[in-house]
Amino acid sequence: MENKGLKILIHASTWFAPILVPIITYFISSDREIKSLSLQAMIFHIVIGILISVSAFFSWILIGIPFLIIFGIIAIIAPIVGIVKAINERPFRYPIIGSWFD
Repeated sequence: MENKGLKILIHASTWFAPILVPIITYFISSDREIKSLSLQAMIFHIVIGILISVSAFFSWILIGIPFLIIFGIIAIIAPIVGIVKAINERPFRYPIIGSWFD
C-alpha cells in the first residue's frame, strides 16, 4: 500500500477539517485508492453530521438521545479504526458508506 501518511491524514481530518482535507486530497491525488477513500471520508462526515444534528433535534422529546449517543460513538470510533488500519497498511472502508464505492 502506498500513501500511508495521506491515508492517516484523511482519517485524522475528522478532528480538524472533516470536509476540507478529503476534498483537497481527492483533487490533488491521482491514486484511485486515495480518491475512493477521500470520497468515503467526506460522505461519511456529511452523513454522520446530518444524523447527529437530527438526533440532537429530537433529543428534546427523548427519542434522539440514544441515536445521538450511537452516532457520536460511530463518529469517534470509525476514524480511529481507519487510522490504525492505515498504520498497519491494511485496507479500510467506512461503515455503510464504503459499500457504495468500488
